[in-house]
Amino acid sequence: MRARASRGLVAAVTTAAAVALPVVSAVPASADPNPAGLSQSVKVPSVKQHLAKFQQIADANGGTRASGTPGHEASVAYVAGKLRAAGYDVTLQEFEFPFFREITPAVMERVSPAAKTYARNTDFKVMTYSGSGSVTAPVQGVDLTLPPSPTPNSSTSGCEASDFAGFTAGNIALMQRGTCNFQVKAENAQAAGASGVIIFNEGQPGEGANDRRTLLSGTLNEPTTHIPVVGATFAAGSELAATGTTVRLAVSTESDLHRKTRNVIAESRKGDPGKVVMLGAHLDSVPEGPGINDNGSGSAAILETALRAGHLPTRNRLRFAFWGAEELGLLGSEHYVDGLSAEEKARIKLYLNFDMIASPNYTLGIYDGDDSDKTGAPAGPAGSDEIEKLFETYYRTIRQPYVGTDFTGRSDYGPFIAVGIPAGGLFTGAEGIKSPEEAAKFGGQAGVAYDKCYHQACDTIANISDKALTINTGAVATAAFVYAYSRDLPGGGTPAATRAGTGGGGLGADHDHGDVSE
Repeated sequence: MRARASRGLVAAVTTAAAVALPVVSAVPASADPNPAGLSQSVKVPSVKQHLAKFQQIADANGGTRASGTPGHEASVAYVAGKLRAAGYDVTLQEFEFPFFREITPAVMERVSPAAKTYARNTDFKVMTYSGSGSVTAPVQGVDLTLPPSPTPNSSTSGCEASDFAGFTAGNIALMQRGTCNFQVKAENAQAAGASGVIIFNEGQPGEGANDRRTLLSGTLNEPTTHIPVVGATFAAGSELAATGTTVRLAVSTESDLHRKTRNVIAESRKGDPGKVVMLGAHLDSVPEGPGINDNGSGSAAILETALRAGHLPTRNRLRFAFWGAEELGLLGSEHYVDGLSAEEKARIKLYLNFDMIASPNYTLGIYDGDDSDKTGAPAGPAGSDEIEKLFETYYRTIRQPYVGTDFTGRSDYGPFIAVGIPAGGLFTGAEGIKSPEEAAKFGGQAGVAYDKCYHQACDTIANISDKALTINTGAVATAAFVYAYSRDLPGGGTPAATRAGTGGGGLGADHDHGDVSE
């Protein structure tokens, strides 16, 4: 950690967890304020008021705040109104995206050899951009590996058109995760005359994100497939591979290639415009629920931080982003970064991402900027290691344990690290299963998902850990104020060249808006 930032951080986090002191008055431009007092102005009760508003918006709009729906538009209006009133220069950045939702709950039933009904979102799940249809047909396996290879991501099931030689048109194609993306598999099956597609997990045992037996949640990237496509657990898929199996598959969906939604971008009017400190969180939920943990929690924390910082004469320029269409593949943040010139990218010295920071069965995860665990995704761009160290210092100072979580590219930091902008942030877990070791470290229940309401209607205001929200609100505010006044930012130079290897992996370990690939 660079010296000035370290000194400011230690001062800030000494009392940062107690986020209930009076709002700090504006400081003179010549002063170098203590970030401790500033971070304490960000109060958890105020953060929870924003969460309550998001819940109210969802309740009034069919239970969802998904991009392309009135619930998301109402969320945009609420956030933008608050930020304008606090003095920010607010831009509503509109873009088109391929909208998707399930109209009615999908059904997957085995008709023969013995009747069985599979549980939606437990045994199987509709893939994003699946087509619609109700079919009852024989199941035909396509180049399956049963029992599975001991090597993950080795199956080529359905990846080549030649895999469908001898496929009977009208059958339901059963394929296995591995090697190529789900869109390729589904399009190959459709071209072979399949009436439906079931893609099940590959089958290798493992811990958390590395367990390839769990429910496969995925996306087809765009609505090019017009037949039902679902993901399934390894157990369900291997069961359906039995000879003589017939299945009823019923899926009803809506897709729209040209639906519009918006990002909210708010920039302070103070500080050096050549040194931008950027914080972001996605504002949209999935269509199935109100998205209060995912990601009302991150949105509410950075919103309240922005409101408390709006009047301050910061050294560096603060910019806050509330992304649209994250749940459909980081579309809002990708649109934003793609529209930046080289000069505009160079002005962004760091990006902090907060996606699911109050999971009820939480761990306290810090994005692994330096690849210190030597597993999974590589290190972030230069400077990401310093951001990781800042959050580590925060947790150590308030005597809280923490773990690293990989930059898998599956939340809104992805487009930023792809163009070399230093990044970091926090994540408390999604649908992955908490290990006994994690339960011993953080409390909670081993063998249970970090967020058992992940991407479901029960992700309500009741689905929040107050302790995790309090801890991480302090972390968000501390990082914002330390970097707002820092003389030596991690991204002090021009961003590095485009970084490869930021996509894929991490199912359950990182926020999952639907795997696009194997």
